[in-house]
Amino acid sequence: MDRKRAIVILALSYVALAVSPRCVAQSSEPATTPRTAPAEKVIIDTDIGDDIDDAFAVALALRSPELQILGITTTFGDTEMRAKLLDRLLGEVGRADIPVAAGVPTPPKTDFTQLKYAEGGRFAKASHPDAVTFLLDAIRKNPGEITLVAIGPLVNVGAAIDKDAETFRKLRRVVLMGGSIFRGYGDVDSMALRGPEPEWNIKNDIPSAQKLFAAGVPLFVMPLDSTQLKMDAVNRNSLFRLGTPLTDALTLLYHEWGQETPTLFDPMTIVYIVAPTLCPVQPMHIRVDEKGFTRPDPGPSNASNPPNSQVCLKSNADAFFHFLIPRLANQ
Repeated sequence: MDRKRAIVILALSYVALAVSPRCVAQSSEPATTPRTAPAEKVIIDTDIGDDIDDAFAVALALRSPELQILGITTTFGDTEMRAKLLDRLLGEVGRADIPVAAGVPTPPKTDFTQLKYAEGGRFAKASHPDAVTFLLDAIRKNPGEITLVAIGPLVNVGAAIDKDAETFRKLRRVVLMGGSIFRGYGDVDSMALRGPEPEWNIKNDIPSAQKLFAAGVPLFVMPLDSTQLKMDAVNRNSLFRLGTPLTDALTLLYHEWGQETPTLFDPMTIVYIVAPTLCPVQPMHIRVDEKGFTRPDPGPSNASNPPNSQVCLKSNADAFFHFLIPRLANQ
C-alpha cells in the first residue's frame, strides 16, 4: 500500500512539473502589475474651421491612447466643408480610418478662416453621412459606452434628442465646452470681473442647449470659467518647430486662422476625460435661460433641486499646458 501511494505521489509530481511552466508562461506579469483600462469610446462634435481651438482638441484626442475615436461629426455653418477639413487633417496624420459625418448646415455667422486647408486636401471624400444618424446608430451599437465630446454649437445634439431621446439617453456621458457660470469672456483673473454672459456654443442654439441640460444624460461642463487658456509664443514655438505630420497640420491651421494668441477653450474637454484632476468638477443645477445664460440655481442640491451637471469652475493654466504640449509633441 505504501509503495502504491509513493508511486501515485511521484506521478502527481511529474504532472505538476509538466504543467507549471505553461502556467507561468500564461501569467508572466507580476501579480502587482496594474491592468490597462480599455480605451474610452468617444465621438467628437465640432465646428472646426473658424477658431483654432477645435483643431487642437481633435489633435489632442488623436494623441491620447486612452481614447477610441469612433467618429467626428461637424456642426454649424458649412458642415460639409468642415468635414473636408477633417478629412485632410486625419489623412495627413494617418488616421483616415476615423469616420467623419456632416451635420445639417446652417447660415454662416463667422468667417471660415481655415477654408484653404479644407479645400486643398487630397484626402477629401465626395460626401459624408448624416451626423445625427451616425451618432444615434453608434449609440445603439454601444449603449452606455460612448462619451460625446461637444465642442461646437449644439445643433446636432438638439436634433438627436428630437429624433430619438431614448437612444440619446444611452450615452455614457456628454463632456461639453460651453456656458459661463461666474466668469465671462476676458475674466481670467479675480480683478474687475464683468461676470457671466451667453457663451458661443450655447447662444448659437439655445433650444438645443436647453434640451441637453434637461436630457437626463450625465453632463460634464467646461465653461468659460475654466477654459480661457492662452497659448503663448513659447508653447507655440516649441510645438510648431517639431515638424511632425500633426504639428505641421496645426501650424498651417494656426497661420490660416490669422491671429496671434489662441485661447484653447475646447481642448479642456479632452484633458478632462484623460486627466480629470486637471479640471475638478462639482455638482450643480444649471438652467439655460432664453438669452443663453447658463444660470446656476441657488440653494443646495436636493431631491427637489437635483444637480443636472458636473461643472469645472477653475483650472490651472500651467498644469494644462504641461500636459498638452508633450502630448501633442509625442508621436
